[in-house]
Amino acid sequence: MSAQAIQKVAIVGATGRIGGAFAKALVEGGKHTVTALTREDGGGKLPGGVHVAKVNYDDEASITNALKASEPPQDLHKRIADAAGKAGVSLIMPNAYGYPIAAGGPQEGDAYGKVAIDRVNETKNGISSSIKLSCGFWYEWSLATGEQWFGFTIKNRKVTFFDEGKRTITVSTWDQCGRALAALLSLPESGSSPSLADYKNGNCSIYSFRVSQRDILDSLHRVLGTTDSDWEITYESVEKRIKEGAEESSKGQITGFVKTMYGKVFLDSTEMSDFAAKGSENISLGLPQEDLDEATKRTVEMVENGWNPFG
Repeated sequence: MSAQAIQKVAIVGATGRIGGAFAKALVEGGKHTVTALTREDGGGKLPGGVHVAKVNYDDEASITNALKASEPPQDLHKRIADAAGKAGVSLIMPNAYGYPIAAGGPQEGDAYGKVAIDRVNETKNGISSSIKLSCGFWYEWSLATGEQWFGFTIKNRKVTFFDEGKRTITVSTWDQCGRALAALLSLPESGSSPSLADYKNGNCSIYSFRVSQRDILDSLHRVLGTTDSDWEITYESVEKRIKEGAEESSKGQITGFVKTMYGKVFLDSTEMSDFAAKGSENISLGLPQEDLDEATKRTVEMVENGWNPFG
């Protein structure tokens, strides 16, 4: 390992929300050459200053050649990780965001935790190291997408509180994740702490807010000028929500998986749901303290502008 910082970074999915936040923060930092690996027929918008490498994701040689060109860091994820090893990429951040995995591994029935572990394991190509970025749920996505996620339907002024709606969990904004990656990759690869060696083949936990559904609704009130009387508030036990989600999943309904995944995080017995209560890497990485209402306002604007997360 070098005492210098990594200079060249490749991003898969740089036209998406999290990939775009990564690319934007890295370019703004001015310390890295950023290359976006995009599909040959892709037409998404990229931040200025990002280089483009067109890739056929069904052709491993195409992926490998693209990664070699920039010398950076389910089946597609593994193919990309394997190609990264063949290209000599030193570091991979797997698509395994979310919550830290407990030392004993994912809890029974934690499908997302299993996927996260599998994706981390897929990076073990014999060449590359990995860093898992644990950031909790993405705040804007979870609040804007609909009732099955955080329980809110902003457009219709409806919310389903899980139990009493007062369970505190750790969440992050896309921008905070971008800043975290830029800060991580600006560290020297080795030497005195902090360095990338502190995190390699391990976990880096960062966050934006520790909030409950009640906190989020109060923030929405401040942004929208509403009160509880302007919203339709219902209550549902977390256990019931998880059970219903499992039943929906068995019928092939994707929202069932979502309800189960989010429900498990809102369980009082879930140790990792509010991991920031025990500490994070925010200070070590120089991450700012964000304003909850600003993040809520951005989310409201997304909804009002017709944002479609699946479009």
